[in-house]
Amino acid sequence: MPRPFILGAPHRPLFLAGTLQALAVMGFWMLETGGHYAGLWAVPQWSLTARIPPSLIHGMFISLGVFPFFVFGFILTAGPRWQGRGDLPPADYVPAVLLLAVGWLVSWLALAVPNVLAAGLGLVALGWGRVAITLTRLARIRGAGGEHIRYVAGATWLGTAAVAACMACAAGAPLSAGRLGLTLAVWGFLLPVFATVAHRMLPFFTASALRGYVVRRPAWALRILLAGSLAHGALSVAGATSWSWLADVPALLAAAHLSRVWWSRDALANRMLAVLHIPFAWLAPALALFAVQSAVGDISWLGQAPLHALTLGFFASMLLGMATRVSLGHSGQPIAANAALWAAFWMIQTAAVVRITAEVPGVHGGVLIWLSSLLWLVAFGLWASRHAWTYWRPNPAGAPE
Repeated sequence: MPRPFILGAPHRPLFLAGTLQALAVMGFWMLETGGHYAGLWAVPQWSLTARIPPSLIHGMFISLGVFPFFVFGFILTAGPRWQGRGDLPPADYVPAVLLLAVGWLVSWLALAVPNVLAAGLGLVALGWGRVAITLTRLARIRGAGGEHIRYVAGATWLGTAAVAACMACAAGAPLSAGRLGLTLAVWGFLLPVFATVAHRMLPFFTASALRGYVVRRPAWALRILLAGSLAHGALSVAGATSWSWLADVPALLAAAHLSRVWWSRDALANRMLAVLHIPFAWLAPALALFAVQSAVGDISWLGQAPLHALTLGFFASMLLGMATRVSLGHSGQPIAANAALWAAFWMIQTAAVVRITAEVPGVHGGVLIWLSSLLWLVAFGLWASRHAWTYWRPNPAGAPE
């Protein structure tokens, strides 16, 4: 019996679920920020936010929901090829897809139904565990992508622990458990995975498009970057944020070196490459903001600007570029940035700048926070209108999955 086209490859259902999750989260956050921060309407009343602050829900649902759907869709599709193996059989990814999708559906019910968030996150944690097991098996295979896949597998186990911490928070543990989960998600999972995937794929994609481009992947720079990320997370968990600059400075220097090594003037002239190189260029400045904030010793100084330079500037922008590149490459379409992608990409850049500006003293930060969420929502809506339908349709004859 033939598989439904939506299950034809891991990226199909997971990218679609990630798109829907992104639209739902940013719709929720736009309503919250419009009420709480901008005063544009009455503050929404949800069962879910009676105990857990909306900002914590926002962080959980993005860092453990939106980004992982896209990360897993990419790595479960590309990972086996890194290792010189064929595509994963459905049994290796369909159960995880179902657990993640159902888990987040149940979690969203918590907006109106009390005490179901923990159950939803429990299913999500099981889905993460299935992905982590699959990636660990891949990492044990000898292959050219062994180092990269090992890093991603290890980070996925840390991400699974992050989901478990947030599940404990939802079940009644102190809110500090939820904040621990977010710290693990950002510094133990997201930054290591995004950096590793960029290290593997950004030079490859660039060389595929530019004649004469030399692929360089200095392993030492990636290792310093990953060590800095884990050290920052550990110092944050230990409450020693005033010392996290010791981790941030080496990491930002490694990120800056990689940006310099990979940068090409010709890449900026190619929109499909620009939407990959520009996001990575956010990483060093974001880490620099974290380092300055740590050295000052006052977490309120710069507020959430460093975090959003990282999550919006780097993660969200890179997600858009990578998801587009994979979606086009696996659907038989020309690999070129269309007008919708280009507009969505610059909306995300604008959203990042606006959100960072919201932390500047003296500006009307509440309105800017709301505007940033609106820009993100519109950007993903625009991107979805161009790409979401492709996950339901068969590829043209001869096009790879």
